[in-house]
Amino acid sequence: MAMSTNSGRQFVRAAMQAPYLERGQEKSLAEKWRGESDAAALHELTQSHMRLVIAIAARFRHFGLPMNDLIQEGNVGLLEAAARFEPERDIRFSTYATWWIRAAIQDYVLRNWSIVRGGTSSTQKALFFNLRRLRARLARTQEGVSNREIYQQIASTIGVSTDDVAMMDARLSGSDTSLNAPVGEGDASASDRQDFLVDDTPLPDERVGEAIDGARWSAWLHEAMDALNPREIRILKARRLSEESATLEELGAALGISKERVRQIESRAIEKLKAALLRDHGPEARPL
Repeated sequence: MAMSTNSGRQFVRAAMQAPYLERGQEKSLAEKWRGESDAAALHELTQSHMRLVIAIAARFRHFGLPMNDLIQEGNVGLLEAAARFEPERDIRFSTYATWWIRAAIQDYVLRNWSIVRGGTSSTQKALFFNLRRLRARLARTQEGVSNREIYQQIASTIGVSTDDVAMMDARLSGSDTSLNAPVGEGDASASDRQDFLVDDTPLPDERVGEAIDGARWSAWLHEAMDALNPREIRILKARRLSEESATLEELGAALGISKERVRQIESRAIEKLKAALLRDHGPEARPL
């Protein structure tokens, strides 16, 4: 549960007043917690490092998330560090805990900064948290350089592709927009953004139905073609059943008849097909 503003202030005040630990004290507390599960030792060890949590959380304020929540996530990382810390190693607890605190806060930022989930690989995380800083530094030291050149330098520094840098920069430059937000401002009758996401293509069941009906109609038409003579079939296929319909002039020249005669034969063939379809399949048969 997120801390309230008052409790957050009290927490910060208490953290700043907590005494620093000497190396020997720190090691003794860590050994008590690790070896004896001494809760009091854990509390004293973590309480003395709360100011470290606050300092690290402050570095992530520009992502627009509540400071209290950042601190709370940092505390989770601090407790994780206490659970994994090996006091026999020659390392200060603060040095070890810094990584866990920062990792916990970074994970929280990635989960909550946007409703669109970002990359979770180590390189994508590095890009997310370092892009703005690197871009600002390059723009400051290299005036007049193009965005593409900046992207290439950042990509080389972090170890990602230029397209990844450009995509992340676009994400960081924009903000999430509700699908219920109106397209036009100040107009109560304006359409919502989601209205433009409607897919007008047929539904899956409609497509299946059309495929089944199409196969059935094709079989019926093939049967009805038996009622036509070879010249009628040739004209009908060339005029109605071909992707590129032949003209009356072209068919007339090929058959040695006038284009008017071709038109008459085509009309008669269509009537014969309709009669055959209605006779064999009733009104359900689709007309040409």
